[in-house]
Amino acid sequence: MAETLVGGVRIRYDDVGQGGPALLFIPGWCTSRDVFRKLAPWSATLQRTLVVDLPGHGDSEQPVPDFDNATVVDVLRGVIDASGARQVVPVALSHGGWWAMELRRQLGARVPALVLLDWLVLEPPPAFLQAVRALQSPQWKQARDGLFSLWLHGVNSPDIIRFVHEDMGSFGEDMWKRAGREIGKVYAQYGSPVEALASLSPPVPTLHLYAQPDDPAWLEGQRSFASSHPWFQVQKLPARSHFPLLEVPEEMAARIGRFLDARLGTRREGLSPFPT
Repeated sequence: MAETLVGGVRIRYDDVGQGGPALLFIPGWCTSRDVFRKLAPWSATLQRTLVVDLPGHGDSEQPVPDFDNATVVDVLRGVIDASGARQVVPVALSHGGWWAMELRRQLGARVPALVLLDWLVLEPPPAFLQAVRALQSPQWKQARDGLFSLWLHGVNSPDIIRFVHEDMGSFGEDMWKRAGREIGKVYAQYGSPVEALASLSPPVPTLHLYAQPDDPAWLEGQRSFASSHPWFQVQKLPARSHFPLLEVPEEMAARIGRFLDARLGTRREGLSPFPT
């Protein structure tokens, strides 16, 4: 495990593998880097892999008394600088995608592509925005538990159930309210992730790998966006939960490798077969 100081705060991250551009694995709010424990080793067989604990998450210290999206982006930039990586491809879980896009805005060509994992990239359903608002209220715990129930519906994997209840469930009121506040802010500013992606100039090659929601209309909406924005690619994975990186990590790593091969002209060995 490596570490660096960003604004006087100790941030810890893993740095494994070789070859560039480096993959920068970014968890979402109220999620430690442990969520990448299955996916990152597969990716590290292909190229250098950085796996970050966000401030106040996992093994990283927390700024006092509060922090926001801008703080997280500063931390991610500090990790990139400390690693010495010339280029990074963010691999961002869920709302970590907002920070990945901001890294592209700030660093330009040093971020040659984005990989988004299991995110509501289209216009968010009203029920989701209601849950985000509820996280900021005295009823934050009920809102959190409602999200847990949604994510675990139909899931019987002990590993995923443990992760949601023990890792995500270990975060308290302050962090969940902060998550609701910061997620709400970016949706209010941009409308949806695909709208924010479309505003990037020049556009950046982007891959979205997801498993939920299991709704054909959701996939068709993303394919429709891709048809008019050829830099965007979507792939629905054969997984049942909101955490396909814990269910099908080898396939996810392979698809990321194929995407980078095709979009960035890289060539990789060591992980086969690559799904078609």
